[in-house]
Amino acid sequence: MSNKSRNLHPVNLPSEWAPTSWRGRPALQLPQYPDQAVLDGVLGELRALPPLVTSWEILALKQQIAEAQEGKRFLLQGGDCAETFDSCSSEVISNRLKVLLQMSLVLVHGLRKPVVRVGRFAGQYAKPRSSDSETIDGVTLPSYRGDMVNAPEFSEPARIPDPRRMVKGHARSAMTMNFVRALIDGGFADLHHPEYWNLSWVGHSPLADEYRHMVAGIGDAVRFMETLSGAEVHNLNRVDFYTSHEALLLPYEESQTREVPRHWGWFNLSTHYPWIGMRTAAVDGAHVEYFRGIRNPIALKVGPSVTPDQLLRVIDVLNPDDEAGRLTFIHRMGAKHIADKLPALLDAVKRDGRRVLWVCDPMHGNTESTANGYKTRRFDNIGRELELAFDMHAAAGTRLGGVHLELTGEDVTECLGGARELTETDLERAYHSTVDPRLNYEQALEVAMLIVRKHATLAAT
Repeated sequence: MSNKSRNLHPVNLPSEWAPTSWRGRPALQLPQYPDQAVLDGVLGELRALPPLVTSWEILALKQQIAEAQEGKRFLLQGGDCAETFDSCSSEVISNRLKVLLQMSLVLVHGLRKPVVRVGRFAGQYAKPRSSDSETIDGVTLPSYRGDMVNAPEFSEPARIPDPRRMVKGHARSAMTMNFVRALIDGGFADLHHPEYWNLSWVGHSPLADEYRHMVAGIGDAVRFMETLSGAEVHNLNRVDFYTSHEALLLPYEESQTREVPRHWGWFNLSTHYPWIGMRTAAVDGAHVEYFRGIRNPIALKVGPSVTPDQLLRVIDVLNPDDEAGRLTFIHRMGAKHIADKLPALLDAVKRDGRRVLWVCDPMHGNTESTANGYKTRRFDNIGRELELAFDMHAAAGTRLGGVHLELTGEDVTECLGGARELTETDLERAYHSTVDPRLNYEQALEVAMLIVRKHATLAAT
């Protein structure tokens, strides 16, 4: 039986595509491994390992993204800029899950619609870099490209790309996903007990009273409904939770790309929701070639240099059949540029009648360096870009359907401002990121509340 005949509603199969076809295209941001034989052996080992996700989970997420495209859901996507192997611990994982659950609770309560919860983790172990090398004190070494490629320590042995790290990354991803699934299936996300999600800040944060009031109101509503019905309200004890990462390391992604029984085509079974970053988004490049053939819902980062024609061309390649739930555009313009750059893109896609989910990443376009050498982001700029994104979509007659954030459940001081008005001096206290600055749990919840307030303001106008 052919792949196509196994599905009742197939779309056109990508022409002349295979999981290896990206190898004939220009491939950016890939490490240069010193020993091809070792690399080939590792890839063979990875192909034999069990998948990390299932095709039915992937298709369920695609359906939820299709509903978000129609305004029936809101996407919350968040997690680390770059996971580290050392952060694969129960405390770090559960704290990250807690803050995403808290944010989704705020959004569900304020937006009055279901939230699609997507973690930027369980595979975010590779990072693009602006340069292939870095020089310190006259010594030049390969850039750190994430724990799946090499190590952050500035030494020659640490910086040599090691393919065995892909096997370790697969194992860490499996452990992370197993623990998240166990927590959720065990009632960790039970809406009857949102106190399970509390983090230590709740007792002294400037946002504590507002959050407690919201949780109390939801708890009262749940108890009221159960009193009326005489039975426990179902589906409040667990949530759907999905994973995502930038599918940057194409040899690894290829090794996890498989056909499955009862579904046509190929699935990337390393994650539910892979995305293409700005540095690898060339329409004739290796990453776009790889992405066009997989059935996962996929996303593309869109920066201020992208033109309307380029955007429409990439839609033609990645979603030629205009499949619902297939394609997400994550725009990351920066607070200074969004008003000038985003409207033309929204207008072009709208006029062409293309189905996409528009998501705002207010983080990456607002990165700056301080006088004392820290890479950071100002919370005011993050909030401003997010608010302007809502305004731009409202003016264009399109819909902002989600938010994409770099955040952590830890008490870090990496982004300036927020409720505690963190300053440059505070950065030194708890700056732990190996690549990009993240919102801490308090700042992340503040973003969720900002979204709710902005939504209410627009609804009232």
